[in-house]
Amino acid sequence: MSCSLDVGLAVNALCFLLYEKPCLLSALVRCLILCVDGRLRQQRSGSPYQPAIEALESHPEKKFYNVSKLGGAKYDTLPYSIRVLFESSVRNCDGFLVKETDAMNILDWKTKQNHVEVPFCPARVVLQDFTGIPAMVDFAAMREAVRNAGGDPGKVNPACPTDLTVDHSLQIDFSKWPETVLKNQEMEFGRNRERLQFFKWSSKVFENVSIIPPETGTAHQVNLEYLSRVVFDVKDFLHPDSVVGTDSHTTMVNGLGILGWGVGGIETEAVMLGMPLTLPLPEVVGCELTGTVSPFATSIDIVLSITKHLRQADVAGKFVEFFGSGVSQLSVADRTTIANMCPEYGAILSFFPVDNVTLKHLKHAGFDKAKLEVTEAYLKAVKLFRNDESSSREPEYSQVVQVSLSSIIPYVSGPKRSQDRVAVNNMKSDFQACLNEKSGVKGFQIAAEKQNDIVPVQYEGNEYKLSHGCVVIAAVISCTNNCNPSVMLAAGLLAKKAVEAGLVVKPYIRTSLSPGSGMVTHYLSSSGVLPYLSKLGFEVVGYGCSTCVGNTAPLPEAIRNAIKQGDLIACGVLSGTKNFEGRLCDCVRANYLASPPLVVAYAIAGTVHIDFDTEPLGTGFNGKSIYLRDIWPTRQELHTVEEERVISSMFKELKEKMEKGNKRWNLLEAPESTLFPWDLKSTYIRCPSFFDKLAKEAAPPRAVENAHVLLFLGDSVTTDHISPAGSIARSSAAAKYLTSKGLTPREFNSYGARRGNDAVMTRGTFANIKLLNKFIGKPAPKTIHFPSGQTLDVFEAAELYQKEGIPVIILAGKKYGLGSSRDWAAKGPFLLGVKAVLAESYEKVHRSQLIGIGIAPLQFRPGENPSTLGLTGREQFSILFPPDLLPRMTLDIKTSTGKVFSVIALFENNMEITLYKNGGSLNFVARRFL
Repeated sequence: MSCSLDVGLAVNALCFLLYEKPCLLSALVRCLILCVDGRLRQQRSGSPYQPAIEALESHPEKKFYNVSKLGGAKYDTLPYSIRVLFESSVRNCDGFLVKETDAMNILDWKTKQNHVEVPFCPARVVLQDFTGIPAMVDFAAMREAVRNAGGDPGKVNPACPTDLTVDHSLQIDFSKWPETVLKNQEMEFGRNRERLQFFKWSSKVFENVSIIPPETGTAHQVNLEYLSRVVFDVKDFLHPDSVVGTDSHTTMVNGLGILGWGVGGIETEAVMLGMPLTLPLPEVVGCELTGTVSPFATSIDIVLSITKHLRQADVAGKFVEFFGSGVSQLSVADRTTIANMCPEYGAILSFFPVDNVTLKHLKHAGFDKAKLEVTEAYLKAVKLFRNDESSSREPEYSQVVQVSLSSIIPYVSGPKRSQDRVAVNNMKSDFQACLNEKSGVKGFQIAAEKQNDIVPVQYEGNEYKLSHGCVVIAAVISCTNNCNPSVMLAAGLLAKKAVEAGLVVKPYIRTSLSPGSGMVTHYLSSSGVLPYLSKLGFEVVGYGCSTCVGNTAPLPEAIRNAIKQGDLIACGVLSGTKNFEGRLCDCVRANYLASPPLVVAYAIAGTVHIDFDTEPLGTGFNGKSIYLRDIWPTRQELHTVEEERVISSMFKELKEKMEKGNKRWNLLEAPESTLFPWDLKSTYIRCPSFFDKLAKEAAPPRAVENAHVLLFLGDSVTTDHISPAGSIARSSAAAKYLTSKGLTPREFNSYGARRGNDAVMTRGTFANIKLLNKFIGKPAPKTIHFPSGQTLDVFEAAELYQKEGIPVIILAGKKYGLGSSRDWAAKGPFLLGVKAVLAESYEKVHRSQLIGIGIAPLQFRPGENPSTLGLTGREQFSILFPPDLLPRMTLDIKTSTGKVFSVIALFENNMEITLYKNGGSLNFVARRFL
């Protein structure tokens, strides 16, 4: 964290302290007086830990806090991830934002875990454009507000180094064309010109902001390959690299020994303003890896197996740290792949301490000899370096989960949730069971007499036969797998052997290859496998998130019609981490996550209803049946190609590309004014309405009186259900708005691309076609406006309630807000007029985001839910918030039927209550500049 904050940031910081320690009011007043003079004088007499600063023995010009000596025997027993938290607290201890007691609490982790909250100051922030644009728009809007209040808008800047990667705007408009990449990139720049100009303006006028332009790579790939330092060296002072980001894959960096995790856009903005994150001192689950990896198991199989074990171990809200003899068998690519999945099993992060394998990777990644020497010497000095050969004992953990790598076999996940794993050798029988099961988390409830239905279809002059289980989308996408050469090369080698054997992929299958970065394309091309992937239809479509976030071209009309005609359970297979229902395409009901080589294999087979052990993929040359075992590459083949192709020159080339940018970006014109020149006609960038009713003083929380229920939802409502990221349906409220602005459906783009426009995003809230509202009884983005009895789009009903002055709430089941962190999943409901959500349980990040925008998260008491309380959702609800609101206070809710029941106000600390009373963090921060 920067030691010198501007006036606005300092006021912000001290105000946070005010709510932790009301007795600090006088300090705040003194600071405000200083602010009137336009100056901020630091109130610290020096860190109490300055005596712990030492010179690095091998490089005496380098200084660092020797926390290993400071912590003594207690430090030696700490998990490595907690040691990073401890170093941060020591280095940033100023007696205000970070106190000496905070550092001592972390050092006493063994007894204080889960009992205290501690601050953490990340070294940097990473944003992707979907979630980054609202953050930067908010900063631009704050500048506007400060100017209007007579302040200096130039002082509104991120205090923490911030990198924003434009990687979520790519859509697959073209595939299987000779110039697929160029055509998609042209479309990307054309439809996103306004957004890109805003990003370029941001890079020019905001300090501490770096924009990675389109066509470079995905946020997590760029973070791994370019932005990661492992050890920060700031003016010869060393400290560990650490990061928080709005991309759900931020946790991948933990595979490099960099502490990092994903947070919401609202929390990220606070960090960008120079504030520490506050988190409960977490439990740390040690995951011991033993045994030897099977030759047929890819890193994806390892990921899914570990996911299953950790889900069963209940690691939600905890750190996971890996140790044991099996760790050294995993490459950094394997580790980052494993670390990437931790949000899916609920952990905050999954940490692999730096070891010799990491150093070898950094050497290939372009770290020079001097930097490597400093990195190794520093990490060993502060005991953040893991060594299998060392006689030192392993750290102590809250609990230990053991995973034998020898027991891992290939799996896929689906057909609706990533946690539902299916052994590949059981795939055929499991899919058959899904057809039979009742509709639910796995079942499709297809009548027995219709399960063998075949629908003939004409496509490109040939007849094909579709049936249940037919594969219509097969995507190797820019996600967890593409950072790992072994799994991508396995897909390429399998494709090579398949083509050489005479196998093909049916032309109606929507195939695509969207690498995470140019490096991936480089090693696929240099290894000679890219042409074979292309021959099977897996052509590079561009660089960025595409199929995974719903940005895929529509299926051929004939195929769509055939699927609907036969009511077929058509399938998508993708090498990603998320397969939420309805995300890929509304007519593709079964979605499976698989490793890249299995994506290619299922595309060749054309169905998931196959037993690879006993049934051939297809017929090759001379009518010979070709089985998967015939074309599956051996681990030795993979190892040889990987060693020969993945070399340091590839990383060097990628870094040069990112530093130089690209021609389209370099030629893009953007304003350079201190304030952004808002275009009132723009449908992409709009000054948000969060500050429209901003008063200098926060009003006390008002009672919610006679609120109607806007939505009555069940369990596992995801942020995709709340705030979709994919395409904008033509019949939606957002489409109606865009049409009124003169846009055609082809110009709608996606919700993710329009996150800088609150009018679009509010109308897109709860617009997911798979939203299951109990008032409606079937999946649809609809609800009932009870005063009139009309069934309307959710936005239209909310708009009517607001015109009538009637507040609304949401009823939900367990795990409300599951999935990717998404700030509009909180901002959208707020702008719809939602005052509170009443659920059985919440996903942690989403709960904090609701508070951060000013929505009260309320929780049913254990054992209670709408059913047990006899609630229909048609009642009106009144909720009184007392002036002395306390964390986890019990509140009474009274319904219009006379029923009274108690709920828990799910605020975890006084700071959250303060943010709620201020109407959320955006209004809280804005007030600090007034």
